[in-house]
Amino acid sequence: MRLRLADRPLEDGYLYFDRYVQQEPAEARDSAAPVVHKDAQVHDSILGPWTRVGARTSFSEVSMGAYSYIVNDASANYAEIGKFCSIARDARLNPGNHPTWKAALHHFTYRTRSYELGPEDDHDFFEWRRSHTVTLGHDVWIGHGATVLPGVSIGTGSVVGAGAVVSKDVPPFTIVGGVPSKPIRERFPKAVQDGLLAVSWWDWSHERLADAIDDFRDLDADAFVEKYA
Repeated sequence: MRLRLADRPLEDGYLYFDRYVQQEPAEARDSAAPVVHKDAQVHDSILGPWTRVGARTSFSEVSMGAYSYIVNDASANYAEIGKFCSIARDARLNPGNHPTWKAALHHFTYRTRSYELGPEDDHDFFEWRRSHTVTLGHDVWIGHGATVLPGVSIGTGSVVGAGAVVSKDVPPFTIVGGVPSKPIRERFPKAVQDGLLAVSWWDWSHERLADAIDDFRDLDADAFVEKYA
């Protein structure tokens, strides 16, 4: 099956990974370069600068924006992840889906070659999977053991509680939890949400982030918006 992201134009600092990742020694590597654990599997994916992929985590056809990280024992397939996302252990983004409308659910029908039942896999099935991309905005936090089901979009600044199963889109700056997940509350009043979206600090340069680091630490969101809007 052909690589899908190999020809996508890359922004500065972004790297494309085909299948095998061999990390250079830390002293030889650009400090901003993506870090992929030696026990992770990254296939046909794009990783931005300052990104991290943890041990035993698998990526397939994933684009992950600058500064985002995903820790151990997680997985993501057919996903677009924004910048500054924090994805906890055991999270699942777009886990395997099965054709419930067909006579057989089992993947012998679409991974045909593995079972020596035909010369080609079912490419139409995988195109169907791709058509249900999971999308994360910027600065999204996915809690421990959460699952984001195929086709779901999670807005910028949102939080998915530990163990949640997200089956519907989540608006920006909304906290959701439960199985299936339901909104718990909005993180900020609408004016602050709009202010943060207008400021779009996630698009700032590395240098500007460094200059503002004390304000990120010391100001609440309302005061931050007031200063930078």
